[in-house]
Amino acid sequence: MVNSGDTAWILTSSALVMLMTPGLAFFYGGLVRGKNVLGAIMHSFITIALVSVVWVLWGYSLAFGPDVGGVIGNLDYVGLRNVSPLVPDPFGYAPTIPHQTFMVFQLMFAIITPALVSGAFAERMKFSSFVIFVVVWSTIVYAPLAHWVWGNNGWLGLNGWGALDFAGGTVVHISSGVGALAAALVFGRRLRYGSEPMEPHNIPFVVLGAGLLWFGWFGFNAGSALVSGGSATLAFVATNTSAAVASLTWVALSWKFTGKVSVVGAATGAVAGLASITPAAGFVGPMPAMVIGLGAGSFCYLAVWFIKKVRLDDTLDVWGVHAIGSTWGMVATGLFVGVGLVGMGFSDFALEGMSRGEQMLRQLGAIGVAWGWAFSMTLVILLALKFTLGLRVSEEDEEEGLDLSQHGEQAYRS
Repeated sequence: MVNSGDTAWILTSSALVMLMTPGLAFFYGGLVRGKNVLGAIMHSFITIALVSVVWVLWGYSLAFGPDVGGVIGNLDYVGLRNVSPLVPDPFGYAPTIPHQTFMVFQLMFAIITPALVSGAFAERMKFSSFVIFVVVWSTIVYAPLAHWVWGNNGWLGLNGWGALDFAGGTVVHISSGVGALAAALVFGRRLRYGSEPMEPHNIPFVVLGAGLLWFGWFGFNAGSALVSGGSATLAFVATNTSAAVASLTWVALSWKFTGKVSVVGAATGAVAGLASITPAAGFVGPMPAMVIGLGAGSFCYLAVWFIKKVRLDDTLDVWGVHAIGSTWGMVATGLFVGVGLVGMGFSDFALEGMSRGEQMLRQLGAIGVAWGWAFSMTLVILLALKFTLGLRVSEEDEEEGLDLSQHGEQAYRS
């Protein structure tokens, strides 16, 4: 039966998650050089429009339609046919909200995921190829993985292999972060990478974007409870706690190793903490969330340092923050599920009779599948584009900057 309170909360959460993509636009836009800020912002903004259309036409049906062999949804929901704005979905995804409410909430996850990938090739991708990439990647990388983990009888989730992923550790963050790694390898380095400064051009944009991401993430994680009760509160508190600890950890490491307190580091650390808590948010108490945040700030800081050390040009550190962060988060979900919830009636509730070791095996299996699928399929898509439409702008266009060469506009005029 539809509950008006739950419906209002999930519609509000959908709006919060939608705001994350413009927040990402500011975050990424601030991190690039001034001649590429519009290009970075446009990658996020146009993804909202592109994926919204894909999701209505076929994406939602592939991700959440009636199951075909545990692998993909069928086409019963193409064009949102049979997706009611009045009654819940027939599979019990969210029994107290209308089917279209659930659909639009999931749409916002589908939007931000390919937008996250764009940080790997910022400052050097042809816009026309980017449009094709988003449509294809959403269809053949995101939709199947979403079905495996969350879909009706998906083989990797609770009705199959048994992996726990509360709000998208595998589906959103590992897929985007590992896709970014594949992209960095295919694209290669920017012109004069390592020989001239490529510092963020607008750090206030970075902090504004991180703040909007933090704000929207409450809808991302707490909304994934799909009700407006205690489980949403649990996820909300865990989300904020992990982000706070991760931000402080990144700042502390920056201070120790550079002697300076990095503002960009504080913002990046918060995002790492948010990505890391995502799979665990509804399964752990506040103290495990602190441990997850501590690990996020530490592991992601080291991953970003490593990727720069080996001179792989993942422009905006998507792999180090999102792939490594949520890989740690998936492991931590198995380690801490139910911990810190004694007295709330939830202790070990998600294990359902399994040992913690068995649950860890399931978490590790899901991590391996998500890494393998995202990397291999992203590689295939990008190589196909490279040898057909082309991926990179010309050296002249890259030198001029994407704002002028791709969009014919400037963010700043003297």
